[in-house]
Amino acid sequence: MTKACLITAIACLYVLLVGCTTTTVDEYRESNEQLSLLSGDKVVVLGRRHASDHETEPDFIDCIGKELGNATALNVINEPAFMDSVYPWFEPRTAPLGLKRMSKMLNEPMIATRIQSQNLRYIIWIDGSTETTDREGSVSCAIGPGGGGCFGFATWEKQGVYEAIIWDLKDMAEHGRVKVNAKGSSYMIAIGLPIPIIAQVQDQACEGIGKQLRAFFTG
Repeated sequence: MTKACLITAIACLYVLLVGCTTTTVDEYRESNEQLSLLSGDKVVVLGRRHASDHETEPDFIDCIGKELGNATALNVINEPAFMDSVYPWFEPRTAPLGLKRMSKMLNEPMIATRIQSQNLRYIIWIDGSTETTDREGSVSCAIGPGGGGCFGFATWEKQGVYEAIIWDLKDMAEHGRVKVNAKGSSYMIAIGLPIPIIAQVQDQACEGIGKQLRAFFTG
């Protein structure tokens, strides 16, 4: 096979594989209530990291914070900055898992002062992760006297499952939940050079959950 034919074949395979890559997002909301925001009220998006089997990814939390801050008038506090300001009360071992525990924490003057000084009104907890669920095929690479290259085909499935819970610190109430389930297939084709086609599962999950969360505040 000539070099030109090889390049054409790879290009055709690439187009075919991109067409086969799919990502789906399922969303639901438990409440259609529009949440109030007074001038100066702020929101923080925090990841749950107390589970033994997974940790909500920091980059996913950052993505949702940007989705909320860029598309609405919400004033979103950066997660690392908030965690530093209230250290160590929101670390995985000490973070409140329910509103009852949160209420008790706010009765502690030191904690209450640090939170109130930031005009924090809502906490949005995100729990979940993106995991690889299935792998098939393989790609092998070798280097020899005449050069090297890779050959093979591999595919893997990823699934991102996340749930967001909105806490209102003024009313000490939960005002809604959003759950996103995103799935996608990724591929690696190698004929000389490996070509990955990656399904943007986490990005799709972020966009889906961010869109629904925005609706709580914008109607």
